[in-house]
Amino acid sequence: MIPARYQQIVFGLVLSGLMSLLVSGITTLRTVGWIDGFAALWLSNWLSSWAVAFPAVLVVAPVTRRIVGRLVRPERRASDRS
Repeated sequence: MIPARYQQIVFGLVLSGLMSLLVSGITTLRTVGWIDGFAALWLSNWLSSWAVAFPAVLVVAPVTRRIVGRLVRPERRASDRS
Protein backbone atom coordinates (compact mmCIF):
# COMPACT_ATOMS: atom_id res chain seq x y z
CA MET A 1 0.00 0.00 0.00
CA ILE A 2 1.23 3.48 -0.87
CA PRO A 3 1.66 5.97 2.02
CA ALA A 4 -0.98 8.72 2.22
CA ARG A 5 1.61 11.46 1.68
CA TYR A 6 1.79 10.37 -1.98
CA GLN A 7 -1.97 10.67 -2.51
CA GLN A 8 -1.77 13.72 -4.80
CA ILE A 9 0.87 12.13 -7.02
CA VAL A 10 -0.97 8.80 -7.25
CA PHE A 11 -4.22 10.66 -8.00
CA GLY A 12 -2.48 12.57 -10.79
CA LEU A 13 -0.94 9.37 -12.15
CA VAL A 14 -4.27 7.53 -12.27
CA LEU A 15 -6.28 10.51 -13.55
CA SER A 16 -3.80 11.36 -16.30
CA GLY A 17 -3.50 7.70 -17.26
CA LEU A 18 -7.23 7.17 -17.62
CA MET A 19 -7.92 10.46 -19.37
CA SER A 20 -5.04 10.09 -21.82
CA LEU A 21 -6.14 6.48 -22.50
CA LEU A 22 -9.64 7.66 -23.37
CA VAL A 23 -8.62 10.69 -25.42
CA SER A 24 -5.85 8.89 -27.33
CA GLY A 25 -8.22 6.01 -28.09
CA ILE A 26 -10.86 8.34 -29.52
CA THR A 27 -8.28 10.33 -31.47
CA THR A 28 -6.59 7.23 -32.85
CA LEU A 29 -9.93 5.73 -33.86
CA ARG A 30 -11.04 8.94 -35.59
CA THR A 31 -7.69 9.27 -37.38
CA VAL A 32 -7.13 5.74 -38.69
CA GLY A 33 -10.40 3.86 -38.04
CA TRP A 34 -10.60 0.19 -37.05
CA ILE A 35 -7.46 -1.08 -38.78
CA ASP A 36 -5.27 -4.10 -38.20
CA GLY A 37 -2.83 -3.16 -35.47
CA PHE A 38 -5.20 -0.58 -33.96
CA ALA A 39 -4.52 -1.71 -30.38
CA ALA A 40 -0.74 -1.44 -30.78
CA LEU A 41 -1.04 1.99 -32.38
CA TRP A 42 -3.42 3.12 -29.63
CA LEU A 43 -1.04 1.86 -26.93
CA SER A 44 1.86 3.69 -28.51
CA ASN A 45 -0.14 6.91 -28.78
CA TRP A 46 -1.42 6.51 -25.23
CA LEU A 47 2.04 6.07 -23.70
CA SER A 48 3.40 9.18 -25.38
CA SER A 49 0.26 11.11 -24.37
CA TRP A 50 0.56 9.93 -20.78
CA ALA A 51 4.18 11.06 -20.68
CA VAL A 52 2.91 14.60 -21.30
CA ALA A 53 -0.36 14.35 -19.36
CA PHE A 54 1.07 13.20 -16.02
CA PRO A 55 3.46 16.12 -15.42
CA ALA A 56 0.83 18.49 -16.85
CA VAL A 57 -1.74 17.28 -14.29
CA LEU A 58 0.75 17.76 -11.46
CA VAL A 59 1.38 21.35 -12.57
CA VAL A 60 -2.19 22.29 -13.52
CA ALA A 61 -4.03 20.65 -10.58
CA PRO A 62 -3.05 23.26 -7.94
CA VAL A 63 -4.05 26.10 -10.28
CA THR A 64 -7.34 24.37 -11.02
CA ARG A 65 -8.04 23.90 -7.30
CA ARG A 66 -7.53 27.64 -6.71
CA ILE A 67 -9.83 28.55 -9.59
CA VAL A 68 -12.51 26.14 -8.41
CA GLY A 69 -12.11 27.43 -4.85
CA ARG A 70 -12.98 30.91 -6.09
CA LEU A 71 -15.95 29.70 -8.13
CA VAL A 72 -17.55 27.48 -5.50
CA ARG A 73 -19.11 28.76 -2.32
CA PRO A 74 -18.19 26.67 0.74
CA GLU A 75 -21.07 24.82 2.38
CA ARG A 76 -22.10 25.95 5.81
CA ARG A 77 -21.94 23.29 8.50
CA ALA A 78 -25.03 22.47 10.54
CA SER A 79 -23.26 23.86 13.62
CA ASP A 80 -22.76 27.23 11.81
CA ARG A 81 -26.48 27.56 10.97
CA SER A 82 -27.70 27.76 14.57
